[in-house]
Amino acid sequence: MKDRSKVIFGNQVSDKAYRNALKSKKKFIKKYGDDSNTDYKIRVSDNEVIGPLLGVKNIEVTAKIPANEGQMDTEKGIIVGNIRMGFGHYRISMAMASYARHLGYVPYWMDLNSFKETTCTKVIGAQNDLYSLGSRLSKNPIFNKLVWEPTNYEGFRALTYNSSDQKNAELMAPVYRNVPKDIPVIATHVWPAQAAIHAGMKYVVNAIPDNWPMALHLSEGSVHTIQCKNAYMGYRILNGMDKKNVCKPMPQESLVYTGHYIDYELVSNINADCEARVNRKKTGKPMRFLLTIGGAGAQKEIFAEIIKHLIPLIKEGKAALYVNVGDYRNVWDELVKEIPGMKELSTEHMDNWEDTLSFTEKALLPETEVTGIHGFYHADIFKAVYATNLLMRSCDVLVTKPSELAFYPVPKLFIKRVGKHEMWGAIHSAEIGDGTLECRDIPHTIQMLDQFLETNLLDEMCESIKENKKAGIYDGAKKVVELAVKLREAK
Repeated sequence: MKDRSKVIFGNQVSDKAYRNALKSKKKFIKKYGDDSNTDYKIRVSDNEVIGPLLGVKNIEVTAKIPANEGQMDTEKGIIVGNIRMGFGHYRISMAMASYARHLGYVPYWMDLNSFKETTCTKVIGAQNDLYSLGSRLSKNPIFNKLVWEPTNYEGFRALTYNSSDQKNAELMAPVYRNVPKDIPVIATHVWPAQAAIHAGMKYVVNAIPDNWPMALHLSEGSVHTIQCKNAYMGYRILNGMDKKNVCKPMPQESLVYTGHYIDYELVSNINADCEARVNRKKTGKPMRFLLTIGGAGAQKEIFAEIIKHLIPLIKEGKAALYVNVGDYRNVWDELVKEIPGMKELSTEHMDNWEDTLSFTEKALLPETEVTGIHGFYHADIFKAVYATNLLMRSCDVLVTKPSELAFYPVPKLFIKRVGKHEMWGAIHSAEIGDGTLECRDIPHTIQMLDQFLETNLLDEMCESIKENKKAGIYDGAKKVVELAVKLREAK
């Protein structure tokens, strides 16, 4: 097989960079072992949380069983390859699964960070832990300026970074050993795409999440999909990925613009949900703000200031709050302890999935009055992530850092990013009218809260979202699933 660490889309990697890639792989082998010859079996089971909602089945990879357990549908099956690194890649995966089910396919969830006995998961877990640490340390302005933002913006942009990643991904290929090679793979992180290609999977779509073109996301041999035209142009010429040198471009057939990766359940209800938002504002009902903490849990301090500002308005019936702390129960407890008056206004929905489902369904009804503060926490990662998707439909404004949620069809207030690459998500959202500029400090965040409450900004964003829907901007997940199927049909 072609050595994908030496030449990347026709661009020769230097001998020094290639040696570094080899050293990186050897370092991981020394630490975690080489299981290239291990015959990992697969176990297929129903996903108890999002299975009933999205038709998802889990793929478990293990050497602890003598034979494969459960059947994969080789005609209608689509593998959604992902990793848990924060919540973003899980959320995009859920969008792919949602549309796969809607279009009549069976989505198989394959999280390469969940097979603990494999070298694959050990390698990913180590890098995930390092990334999470960096996210938390980025709250230090010196570390953020000198280390974190340059790494996320320029470090991951370089072809040399992709060279090492490709070599490391060779250690991830064994998890696909017993997966039927004809089943299409949609990867929502580059490592599941790279590993699939190394393992000989025939039809791989690499769904790139970010709006800042980086060589980090390249998986030669797969078809790359892009959510935004700006990123499409950057990837097409591999812009800036070899410093000032002009790179050889990606082949046209390797790159497809699709639009935003959004769940069918959200896209199909855009008009109704936007009309409900406008009607609530028109009739003077409390404006519902959804605060959602990501998988790195790095936004608590900003959320605290937002809640403090809104508490008087909540008491007056002008605002209401949903706070989803994901699987970070400590964040909720600390907020309640630190903010005077929060506890008295709060209703807790703690690790009770049926209660969460009931709340989100009732909140969509026109006659339902939502008041006060509602806190949500779930220990299970699927519940923690999908709770935001469910709450999103009935909220008026989503308050989030400009990560993967920057692309969702709901009015958005963007707080400070975690990593400079996220900056472009806010820029894109502001350009298409469904989100604010990135508010990089508390005063500007508070100013934007007041803009939603006191002006017609919410109505303007709702109108933009409906226009974007007409233009197909939110149809990305649908197009990715269709593309994955066409790859197989074309052979």
